[in-house]
Amino acid sequence: MSMGTRTIAVSDDVFNLLKALKRPEESFTDLLKRLAGKPSLLQLVRVLSKDQAADLRKTVAEGRSRSRARRARAVR
Repeated sequence: MSMGTRTIAVSDDVFNLLKALKRPEESFTDLLKRLAGKPSLLQLVRVLSKDQAADLRKTVAEGRSRSRARRARAVR
């Protein structure tokens, strides 16, 4: 079965976002296949800087702490 090609129109800002996500060895077709597949936490490896990852960890920990406190209050 041969695969055809399609042309799609995207705005310049979307193109630039996709281009930034594209790996050096990847075609845009490969990129779109990867993005359209099931999400994986491993895909986040290169998305966040170390500072952003630390901020995210802190925010998640704070949210979990608040959630535990709400649950504890509700049980009383």
